[in-house]
Amino acid sequence: MNRNAILIAAACVLAVLCWFGWRMDPRALLAGYLAVWWFVTGALLGGLANVWLHQLTGGAWGETIRTPLLRAARWLPLACLLFLPVLAGMHLLYPWAGTQALEPDTAFRRWWLAPDAFAVRSVAYLLLWSLLSWIELRARHQSAPRAAACLLAYAFSSGLAAVDWIMSLQPEWYSSVFGWLAGTGQMLTGLALAVLLIDRDAMRARLPDLGNLLMMYVMTWAYLAYVQFLIIWAADLPREISWYLRRDSLGWRTVAWSLLALHGAGPIAILLSRHAKQAPRLMGGLAALLMAAHLLDCWWLVLPSVHGLTAGWAWPAALPALGAAVLAWLALRGALTKGREVHA
Repeated sequence: MNRNAILIAAACVLAVLCWFGWRMDPRALLAGYLAVWWFVTGALLGGLANVWLHQLTGGAWGETIRTPLLRAARWLPLACLLFLPVLAGMHLLYPWAGTQALEPDTAFRRWWLAPDAFAVRSVAYLLLWSLLSWIELRARHQSAPRAAACLLAYAFSSGLAAVDWIMSLQPEWYSSVFGWLAGTGQMLTGLALAVLLIDRDAMRARLPDLGNLLMMYVMTWAYLAYVQFLIIWAADLPREISWYLRRDSLGWRTVAWSLLALHGAGPIAILLSRHAKQAPRLMGGLAALLMAAHLLDCWWLVLPSVHGLTAGWAWPAALPALGAAVLAWLALRGALTKGREVHA
């Protein structure tokens, strides 16, 4: 059995498992799917954002990561298409899409969180991101004005998308820095993905620059996460602390401490060392660790906000299911391309 057949068979098996998960607890499966989808799409978007950032600032470090990140960005339209299951199941996942009343109930909140308005905004975000990737992939030369416009469009749309898709899972809660926190996590993951994709020889020459940029992202993410916690906890308003109260169980406290170590303090301590930033294997391992930590952060953002989850196994099940779907599409596309070449 060839590799393509194995990938397709694995995708079919995982699809059957997800079907059983849907029959057992569709909300749990949708929540896990949303968390993993946000991680995958955020990594592709964050990679593009780093490409645009380089066009604005310059530097040889950006030329090293540009090609692999643009290759990865080719999958962004497919990733956007994979958001459709969340739209189809919004009435199961989001409390405001059902019969639950909003607190506080205002005219603007009723309009903003109306299912039709939510669907229109979601499609607009997905089309915008696909268009931005298409523009960058078709561009024949680098342009600072184009990069500035794309970066502003990305920052604005990703912040609103984080509010719509993740923060509204708890409609009574809000945070003014949530969009910035989500965007920083995406750019951090995009750069970590670039470190894993670039050629080893090219990486050795630009490791210190990439390490410094990684440390900047990690410190910014840690600062925003801490400031959000400090301000909300100090104010001690019931509607605001509800976000952290849902994460106050033993399991989620363990996740919080793990994020502090793996997404904050640990990487900062490593990246402070000049020798560490010159070691390709260490930097590659750190990049993989940061991506795994950001996946854990996506679960932390989504899963506790969905009240009444019962099928805990569905959380990690969505990751191989989504990955297998992409790999199966790759296998089919490769098989079709090969077939066309043979017939030609």
